[in-house]
Amino acid sequence: MYILFYIIIMFVLGFIEGMIGTGGIIGALFGLALLLPSIGVGIRRLHDTGKSGWLLLLGLIPLVGAIILIVFFVQEGTKGDNAYGPDPKALS
Repeated sequence: MYILFYIIIMFVLGFIEGMIGTGGIIGALFGLALLLPSIGVGIRRLHDTGKSGWLLLLGLIPLVGAIILIVFFVQEGTKGDNAYGPDPKALS
């Protein structure tokens, strides 16, 4: 849901910037403001699937790294507890 709202907001900001003609400054500031939360969400998602957060660095490999990360992100999380903590979807 985080990425969905991020993309929708970036699309709206891009549309507004196109009308105003600011050259992408607002979108760049928004992206910079959400850089650390985005990294945190990516690491949390990798931990949910039982993988190390360091695998997020695969995104630095052009094209192939992004494809690998997308595959990791869409996988079902591990059932129950794993090495990174309890299952966030578990019933409390």
